[in-house]
Amino acid sequence: MPRLTRSLPALSALVAVALAAIPGLASANMGDKDVARMVTFGGACAKCELSGRKLAGAQFVGANFAQAALVGSDLRDARFLGANFSGADLSRADLSDAQMVGANFTSAVLTDARLRDVEARGVNFGGANLARADLRDATATGSVFSKANLSNASLRGAELRAANFSKANGRAADFRDAALSGANLGSGAFDHASFRDADMSAANLSGATFVNTDFRGASLSGANIAGVDLSRAKGLEQDQLDDACADGATRAPPGLVAKACHRGRVRVVSRSPAPPPPPAAPAPPAPPRYFASFD
Repeated sequence: MPRLTRSLPALSALVAVALAAIPGLASANMGDKDVARMVTFGGACAKCELSGRKLAGAQFVGANFAQAALVGSDLRDARFLGANFSGADLSRADLSDAQMVGANFTSAVLTDARLRDVEARGVNFGGANLARADLRDATATGSVFSKANLSNASLRGAELRAANFSKANGRAADFRDAALSGANLGSGAFDHASFRDADMSAANLSGATFVNTDFRGASLSGANIAGVDLSRAKGLEQDQLDDACADGATRAPPGLVAKACHRGRVRVVSRSPAPPPPPAAPAPPAPPRYFASFD
């Protein structure tokens, strides 16, 4: 097993400092199934085999765990600060209540992983496999899920404001009660997904597919549905479409009408009345007055 190196920043916890002071403790811990809580990891451990390890409460600060194997590992309450887990296998891992800031999980495998209540602000999950992952009540404001696989994942009640789901596979995903205001769902696939009671105000839905998608009670105020085919979506009401921003290519469900909007408010496009004629020019002043021109 590759030796895990440890870097301790100046402001690391005293517990981590004490652990670092004991020679050989890092390698000894990695050989055991149990890893001490609140250990701070840094340096590089690319392609490490850490499957099944108990790493609850551990801190990964600027560490490189690219393509590491952490299948089924216990990472509850762990902290990922600027850490690189790109291509890592975290399938079935438990990351409940973990904190992630600026971490990189691009192309990581998180199938069937538990990320409930995780705080992932500005985290990159681009191209990651999150099929059937549990992200209920997660906070992922501004995070990137572009081209990620979220099929059958649960994001119920998640905070996903301004998150990027462009070209993501969200088929049969559960977004009920999620906060998706300002999120980008452009060109994604969300067939059979549920957005019931979700806040999708000012979200971008352009280019995405929504076959048999549930929109009951969802807020679409100011949402961009230009060119979107919603003809087979479920649960849409006219007032929801009235709040959204459509165009001539938008297709609404039978019996409903999608309209254009202006600054987030719906308006029916019609011919405007002719403007009133301009007022007559005033008479020039009598001489010997002079004129000054100002640009």
